[in-house]
Amino acid sequence: MGVSDKQNQRTRTCIGVMILLTIAAIHAFRLGSYLSGNAYKYYYSFASDIMIPFAAYFSLWMNEIQFRFLRKWYIKVIICFSVMTFSETMQYFGIYFFGSTFDWIDILMYALGSLTAALFDKQILERLIPFLKYDTLDN
Repeated sequence: MGVSDKQNQRTRTCIGVMILLTIAAIHAFRLGSYLSGNAYKYYYSFASDIMIPFAAYFSLWMNEIQFRFLRKWYIKVIICFSVMTFSETMQYFGIYFFGSTFDWIDILMYALGSLTAALFDKQILERLIPFLKYDTLDN
C-alpha cells in the first residue's frame, strides 16, 4: 500500500521539526554548561559546528517532495557543507557571517555534521519509516 505525497510530506515535516527543535533545545538549555574541563572546551568549540549542518540537512530534507533535486543525499550534503564552508571562509577574510572567528577544524566539523545527517537519514530513518525512501517519491 503506497503512501500519498501529502502523508509523506506531513511525516517529513514532523520528523524535521522534531530534529530542529531538539537542536534548538540543546542550544537553549546550554547542555554544554554541565560539562567540565576539555569536554566543556571541545563542546563549546565544535558542537554547534556539527549540529547546525545537521539541522540544515533536515531543513532541506523536509522539502524533497517539492524540490526533486534535493532527493539525493549527497546534494543535501554538498549544499550544507558549501554554505557552512562559505561562512567560515568569510570569517577568514574578516567578514562576520554566521560567526566571527576562523578555524580550519570548523570546516571538518561541518563535513562531519553534514555526513552524520546523511547517515542518520539513510541508515536510521529509512529503515524505521520505509516509505521515506527516494524510490517511493519518484512515482
